[in-house]
Amino acid sequence: MKQFYTIFIFLFLAGNLLAKETTVTTVTELKNAISAANAGDIIWVSGGSYIISTSPGINVTRSGTSANPIKLFAVEGTRPVFDFSGQTRNSSSARGLELKASYWHIKGIDFYAAGDNGMIISNGHYNTIEHCRFYECNDTGLQIDNGSSNNFILNCDSYFNADITNENADGFAPKLGVGNFNKFQGCRAWRNLDDGFDGYLRGADNITTYYEECWVIQNGFNKEGVAGTGDGNGFKTGGSDDKLLKHNAILTRCIAIGNRVKGFDHNSNRGDVTLYNCAATANGTNMGFGSTNRVNLLTIKNSVVVGATGNLFAATSNISHNSWDSGVTANSSDYENFTNYYDQMTASRKSDGSLPEVAFWKLVSTSDLIDAGTNVGLAFYGNAPDIGPFEYKDVSSSVFDKLPVAEGRVISVKYYSITGQPVDKYYKGIIIVHKTYENGTVEVEKVLTR
Repeated sequence: MKQFYTIFIFLFLAGNLLAKETTVTTVTELKNAISAANAGDIIWVSGGSYIISTSPGINVTRSGTSANPIKLFAVEGTRPVFDFSGQTRNSSSARGLELKASYWHIKGIDFYAAGDNGMIISNGHYNTIEHCRFYECNDTGLQIDNGSSNNFILNCDSYFNADITNENADGFAPKLGVGNFNKFQGCRAWRNLDDGFDGYLRGADNITTYYEECWVIQNGFNKEGVAGTGDGNGFKTGGSDDKLLKHNAILTRCIAIGNRVKGFDHNSNRGDVTLYNCAATANGTNMGFGSTNRVNLLTIKNSVVVGATGNLFAATSNISHNSWDSGVTANSSDYENFTNYYDQMTASRKSDGSLPEVAFWKLVSTSDLIDAGTNVGLAFYGNAPDIGPFEYKDVSSSVFDKLPVAEGRVISVKYYSITGQPVDKYYKGIIIVHKTYENGTVEVEKVLTR
């Protein structure tokens, strides 16, 4: 047994030593580095524009491993643009980047004007796509298909995607043959001609997709804000040709504003849909869970609609503690600034890629939505959760200034997702670490794990 561990440690260290870092500045260098990449390699992409007109633009087929993913990162402080505007429009082969591999981490890169998808993950698993942008593509900015599972899309934006027929192109699309347990966190989709997020199935069934703190704004309109002829939904959770397939969707602290047709839509999805602390306003219909081909189970808690709620039909419902059913009212006076939502919600991200701070949906101290919710397992301040996507926190007392200095050894460490759900230390993404010391002090730290 000792010999086995010695060999294992040797192979592990040897694998790390064999990993290499490469910095690329040209398309040829980029493609060569990707085609030769091995587990643990890091490819640094220098700033600038990379003009790529081949179809597909970039084909990724070599996989990393769980312990040693392959990284394709923008050089710190730069923003490389993969420019596919020379590709043939309306050609399904004219995709920007085809990721047909697993255990990649792609970060800080723009995917611009592809003839089809800006990126497609096809039979790829456990990939992380972080702080990337997909825009002005001729089809969906980022699509996940062909059995792809357990991919993590973190802090990405997809916008102004439109085809020449003025009716197609989503922001993000976990659809058709998509696999299980893909997750979107901190992602935004705006002014895509079809939907912000499209979960339509054809070839997959009874799969689950997660959405945390994702925003959809004015989908169903083009770059200039002119209405198109596409579906125009914010979150289209599912649907299928035969109206029978199940796409389970769990949406946490997600926001839909100003989408042309529906904010939250089931579209004949026969799976289970859950909304916790979500928000909608100014959509054609804010909640679009229709009476035909009903969703199997619709759970909505702690969510808010300003305006007419819409339709909430389902075979089975678990709906309570929302702005329309709890004896409270929700209107613009509940919020710090309920105007000019487009500029607020599409503002520049923070330097670490996280969502911008906005006043829209931030509660004022007099709102009756504060402490009006129910505990669904998310972190909250006060006596009970608030209704809506942002917890009101009274910082006037400066309680944190009164905490004692941490002393003694750490006696407890707990990990949470950014939305407050308990996770383990191996969770991929942003985790909130709570350390409790012997003297009772709790330190809270935000960490990005890969």
